[in-house]
Order: sequence, then C-alpha cells, then structure tokens
Amino acid sequence: MYSKNIWKDATDNKFAEIMNFAEGYKKFITLGKTERLCVNEAVKLAETRGFKKLSEVKTLKVGDKVYLTNKNKNIVLFQIGTKKITEGIRVLGAHIDSPRLDIKQNPLYEKNDFALLDTHYYGGVKKYQWVTIPLAIHGVVVKKDGTSVTISIGDEENDPVLGISDLLIHLSGDQLQKTAAKVIEGEDLDVTFGSIPLKNVEKEAAKANILKMLKEKYDIEEEDFLSAELEVVPAGVARDYGLDRSMIAGYGHDDRVCAYTSLMALLDAENLEYTSCCILVDKEEIGSVGATGAHSLFFENAILDILNLLGYATLKELRTTLENTKMLSSDVSAGFDPLFPSVNDPKNSAYLGRGIVFNKYTGSRGKSGSNDANPEYIAWIRKVMDEKNIYFQTAEIGKVDQGGGGTIAYILGNYNMNVLDAGIAVLNMHAPMEIVSKADVYEAYLAYKAFLEA
Repeated sequence: MYSKNIWKDATDNKFAEIMNFAEGYKKFITLGKTERLCVNEAVKLAETRGFKKLSEVKTLKVGDKVYLTNKNKNIVLFQIGTKKITEGIRVLGAHIDSPRLDIKQNPLYEKNDFALLDTHYYGGVKKYQWVTIPLAIHGVVVKKDGTSVTISIGDEENDPVLGISDLLIHLSGDQLQKTAAKVIEGEDLDVTFGSIPLKNVEKEAAKANILKMLKEKYDIEEEDFLSAELEVVPAGVARDYGLDRSMIAGYGHDDRVCAYTSLMALLDAENLEYTSCCILVDKEEIGSVGATGAHSLFFENAILDILNLLGYATLKELRTTLENTKMLSSDVSAGFDPLFPSVNDPKNSAYLGRGIVFNKYTGSRGKSGSNDANPEYIAWIRKVMDEKNIYFQTAEIGKVDQGGGGTIAYILGNYNMNVLDAGIAVLNMHAPMEIVSKADVYEAYLAYKAFLEA
C-alpha cells in the first residue's frame, strides 16, 4: 500500500504487534552500541533460532541455517532454499557502524588537574551535538600477549558516565560568533575522565590515578591504548518517544534499525525457495572501506564457501549466482521534519509512519555515488509489497542541490545483481539521539520478510 499512514489503518492486533516488536529492537540497540556488540547480539539471536557456525558444517542441504563472522565486526547469515543457488540469492544488507567519537591511540593526558581522553570523530557528525551529554565508552584493549580486555563504562545502572564540557553562556560571546561547524572544534572533543589526584605524586597526579584504576580493574597499562579500539557513544537506553509512545529515541538507528529488521526477517523466514542471506557490515559511514567494509571480499568469499558446500566449484557458477541475485540495500532515509521543511521536496520525501522507504537512487546532487535501480526491478518489488499488503513509500534524500548521501547499494551492484535501497525514515539522523517510528520498524521487518519469501 503506497504512502498511507500505518497508524490510521492499524487494527488492535496490528497495534499490539508493532509495540511488541519495538521492545525487541529497543533492547538490541541498547546493547549493540558498537559493531562488535551488534555482532555479539546477532550471534545470540541466530543461535537461538538454530543457526550454526559455517565452520562446523561439512555439507549443506535445503533448510540449513548457517552464519560466519569477520574480525568480530561483520556477520553474514544464510538459510538454504529449495532452488539451485545459481538461480540467485535473496540478500538483505545493512551496516552496523554509526557516527561516534573514537579514542586516539595516545589519548590520556592531564590539563589543569583534569584527566582527559583525546578523541577523533568518526563519520559525519555535527560536533556541537556531542558536548554536555552523558557519554559511555565501549570497546576492547588488546595487550601485547594477545589478551583481549573488554571495556564498558557508562551504561550499567551504577556506572559513572563521561562527557565533554562546553563554555558557559555567560562567557561565550566570541564562541557564538562562530559558524556551527566551528563553534566546537574536533580537537576540543576531549572526554573528561577524572579529577582526583593520586597522593604523593607531584606531576600529572589525576592522570596517574586514572592509570592506577585502569590497572586495578582491567590490568592494562597506558601503552596498551596503542592497540585498543574504544568508541565513545551516548550513554543510556533506547526510550519511547512521544506521549503516545509511537516512536523510539535512541543512538545508532542509522543503520542498526535496518540491521535488526533485516536480521529478524531472515531468522523468521519460512519455506524459502531462494537461498536467503543477511549481511551486516562495518565502515559505511566512512566509505565502506577496509577489511570489514562492504568493499571487502568477505561477502564474495562467504558465498564461495556456501557454493562449495553445495557442490559448486567454478568461477562461472559464482558469477552466475551473483548476477541472478536480488538485494535490498537496507539503509535509513531522511525523515521529513516539519521544523525544517525547506530542505525537502514534499512529494519525494520519507514520512514517519508510512512504512518502508524505497530509494530508486541516493547519492549527492547529480546522483553521485548512487546505485539507481532498474525500473523492472522496482516494479517487481512493488508487486511483492502489494501482494502482502505492505505499507511502503518512495523518497529522495532532500532537494536536489541540498546535499544527499550514499549507501552500500552501488558496491553490490558491481556484481551485476539487482539492488534497491530500502530502509526506514529517521529524524535527527547522525545525532546522538535519533528518532524512528515504531510502525515503520515493524513494517520494514514485514517488508524484508516478504522479499525473502517471494
């Protein structure tokens, strides 16, 4: 059903389903604030549904469910269908990295009796949004002997939170003359880590006390920061938003909302004709680069592993499989904000509460970096949605010259498969607190499941 408000048509049963599904999603993004944590949660959910590690499987048959991970920051899951895999796969692909602040390799220093951590922002952020809010740190420190130490500070009930200070309004006359891009500089996004000095220490006593605490709790030294991966993220849980509880406020909807709905669609899919797949990748916010980004050969190698276990061995069979594959590149879209209507074309915008959003193309201005899906494929998707009474809408990311954005769609399109961007409308995209509609979250899950089962 094209561009209709879900809430207006929802029966009591549908309303209850929407609200119930939202609770699982809220838990997922509360626990999955980093790529590693998302992969951990995905593995737990998959294993409860009967998925096994691919490395533990010797052969594959119809109905088998397997998964494999890559460097703790990618996961790909497969459910084997009844048709030959060379007739194509149904793929749902999303990313699980989100804009944040990363701790630098030499981060800890003391200034005017404060112990501080130096950061480097990751992805597209408005830097001023990250000051004066409660922050947490999640990640790992890997010691020289290979021991991996998990760090989690700020999200347990009795944890302290961290933060970044800002200038008081009474003294900010000069600061307020700066542009929004400059009012908070990247090098000023330093996290306050402590202020109690270690007794009997003359220099950098606050820093010394922090190092003592890190040694006692985690058995790590200052040098171990060199091989750490620590991410600074908003502290706290995902919450209902709005007096009517129709929305969810949380960190990392972009793109964990599509990751969760894609994952759950595959876990719940039944009687599949086509082998189906969900892949969750890293590094989309900085160009999908590196060994864990969508440009990596991980996905191609995973399909090779599946083909081999099904008795296929040639490069031609791999290329045929990929060419016959259909994919939904599951990524969020910019929701229409009534406070900022001027940046959108109202006829081609994504609205909260109207279902999954299909983007024929994304990209910037002259469609730079977009996939631009074929109309034949879009027509097929429309038919699938209508047959299952799925609510959907179409959109672009703002007015033509206003800006834009990209997804992983074009990368998978390089395999000559059909790819269409499909996701959920988000308000406050890339902010520490983003907003989605519960109705859209559930409808995206239904849409992804219908796609896999078509």
